[in-house]
Amino acid sequence: MTAVFDIGPLIAPVNRLQGVGPARAERLAHLLSRESAAETRVFDLLSHIPTTVIDRREMVSVADVVERTVATLTVKVLRHEKSRRPGGPARIIAADDTGELVIVYFRGGGAWRAAHYPIGEWVRVSGLVEMWDGRPQMVHPDQSARVEGPEAPADTQFGLEPVYPLTQGITPGVLAGLIGEALGRVPDLTEWLDPAFKSRAGLPDFTAALKTVHQPQEGRDILPASPARRRLAYDELLASQLALAVVRDRDRTKKGVARHWDKAIVERLEASLPFALTPSQRTAVAEVSADLASPHRMIRLVQGDVGSGKTMVALFGAAMAAGDGGQTAVMAPTDLVARQHYETLAALLEPQGIGVRLLTGRISDAERAATLAAVEDGSAKVVVGTHALFQSSVTFKDLALVVVDEQHRFGVHQRLALSEKGPRSDLLVMTATPIPRTLVLAQFGDMDVSRLTDKPAGRQPVETRAVSISQIDAVMDRLAAALARGEKAYWVCPLVEDNPALEVESATARHRTLTKRLGPVVGLIHGRTPTAERDNVMAEFRDGALQVLTATTVVEVGVDVPDATIMVIEHAERFGLSQLHQLRGRVGRGSRPSTCLLLYKGPLGEIARQRLDTMRATNDGFRIAEDDLKLRGEGELLGTRQSGAPSFKFADLDHHADLLAIASDDARLVVNRDRDLTSERGRALRVLLALFERRRAIERLRAG
Repeated sequence: MTAVFDIGPLIAPVNRLQGVGPARAERLAHLLSRESAAETRVFDLLSHIPTTVIDRREMVSVADVVERTVATLTVKVLRHEKSRRPGGPARIIAADDTGELVIVYFRGGGAWRAAHYPIGEWVRVSGLVEMWDGRPQMVHPDQSARVEGPEAPADTQFGLEPVYPLTQGITPGVLAGLIGEALGRVPDLTEWLDPAFKSRAGLPDFTAALKTVHQPQEGRDILPASPARRRLAYDELLASQLALAVVRDRDRTKKGVARHWDKAIVERLEASLPFALTPSQRTAVAEVSADLASPHRMIRLVQGDVGSGKTMVALFGAAMAAGDGGQTAVMAPTDLVARQHYETLAALLEPQGIGVRLLTGRISDAERAATLAAVEDGSAKVVVGTHALFQSSVTFKDLALVVVDEQHRFGVHQRLALSEKGPRSDLLVMTATPIPRTLVLAQFGDMDVSRLTDKPAGRQPVETRAVSISQIDAVMDRLAAALARGEKAYWVCPLVEDNPALEVESATARHRTLTKRLGPVVGLIHGRTPTAERDNVMAEFRDGALQVLTATTVVEVGVDVPDATIMVIEHAERFGLSQLHQLRGRVGRGSRPSTCLLLYKGPLGEIARQRLDTMRATNDGFRIAEDDLKLRGEGELLGTRQSGAPSFKFADLDHHADLLAIASDDARLVVNRDRDLTSERGRALRVLLALFERRRAIERLRAG
């Protein structure tokens, strides 16, 4: 059999289909979430799968119809009735042996109705049946056809009809016609799946799977568990994982620098720590050590819950790099977080003779000039900063390691810009957002992953309680008593300012209330607070001049005030599960017992109740992430497009997580055996990458 690799008919513009002019192409682009009609492909249309089906196969009698359901009936036309008022509906009275059905049209001329519903003839109609004036009626039937009699055989027109998401100007009939034409253009492509796996998993051919999902013979054919849907989901997941594997392979084989250092440096550093490393920290440090000693570039994600000690992993990486004369750049999302990292790293590394500098937009010109000089001559072994590190004026003597804190706050181009300052530098990315294992594969499959699953000794779990907002006065009384004992607290609100449309207290209004109740010990920060003012307020809170910080979610990530012991989250029902957990992570960072109060306004919806129940039940961020995935689904959880997270059309990780793991293994095996994808299966897999637009991988293959 001749190999077929031509996907031209599938990647052709959708306007090549009959009946798709400029206006309809634009509507299709909107429906299929494409930027423009020009980039909307035939395969995009075929990737738009039905959400449910309408079964028109079962015939019912007039007497047996159920109100507000879709029914298919065969009836004889008795008469036509015109409306008594101009522009009113026309009625066609038809009947079977059990009763009369009224067929109603608000448009269409009398000649059209007479031709389609001749008096004395039998017709078959299907549509929504409602009761009107004591009789069943069907307004504008979805399907209608003349038949020979009540026993006329079933017609494909009255079969299983897929139901798709639509947009204005694209009717179900138009979409069905276009998809039917598109299906006719699908070539029998050379198989890209491993034959043994395909047989074992009971998966159909690619073309057959597409046809089954769009022209189902049974309702279960469109379900995630059906063989056709699993086939298409696996194709999509394999394309994603293969793309990541190709990129990973090309990045790994880029020559790095095998670093060598005196182990005594690391031993002295560990001995100087005021605490013992956790088992998972030790594992992560060992993994980073092995990567730095390898001649290949490190690309590693350190994934840890709030308070799990990710910064310590970066600390040891920086010490190892410095031990070989190399420099480390630590990139933080905000000036405040950069300063926190600087203080932590300087306190531990400077005594070991490793120079640490801070480079942000807020240091003085003199400090900046001195830091730039120290970076350029190599005496600054560790530089901590924000986006200021990207600037062309920053020149490293030997950038060995790039550490990026909070992956989701930086775009890919920013990380690359920093890496270009040390083309052979290793990359360590830290994220405090626990990510379910399936999403780690989907989103970070091109990285090695270290997971920090335990917390440093002395950290205590945060006691979490859900409290009705009607008890807010009692909460304020308890807060006043805690402040009298010298404790500190956060009070988080969902809005910056009052919104009359929402019955929610804003951070600004709550700050006024708390100040009146507690005195001038209450500060306020939110997303509109100028950076300098925000940092000053945070410094006052950290140093003790303020005891309560009223805020929005700007305190969600990176803020470290170890002696803060109380977190109040107002209208907790409005926050997502992961966000609640991140906010709770701002307390419990010291050795004192801490509390998180979730103030909610009832009645609670089911999902909001489940969120609060989960928060009370566990402090484990990884378990919370898994529960969040179940509640919200992977699309919403992956969220921001700039993260590089894939958006799947056929795959649903709630149902296809097993396929993702298999695809990941298959992709790595393929790249190990056929790095350039030149075998017959490799060439077929190139087609798969092109079909699912994994351009980055294709570019890497072309570049060798």
